[in-house]
Amino acid sequence: MDDTSTARASRLPADWNSIMATMNISLPDELKTFVDAQVAEHGYGSTSEYLRDLIRKQRDVEQLRQLLLDGANSGPGRQVDDAFFAELRAVATGQNEA
Repeated sequence: MDDTSTARASRLPADWNSIMATMNISLPDELKTFVDAQVAEHGYGSTSEYLRDLIRKQRDVEQLRQLLLDGANSGPGRQVDDAFFAELRAVATGQNEA
């Protein structure tokens, strides 16, 4: 294992096998070849490790997408100018009038 795969493996708890569900997937040969190449090229310890990383990244994308949608749907924003930052500084330093 190289440094990258060692770092990835160290993120798993010691009892990871007892807390993970098993899932079997079927892939056409072309996709299996692609996955095997990704595992080898990017230092993953196994196909499972690669797929877990892909799923985590997709989950992060979905969470970010939801945050962006929530922000877009939250109503009109406020202009960010010098007065805005002055107000933030006042709040941060406790100099705001409550």
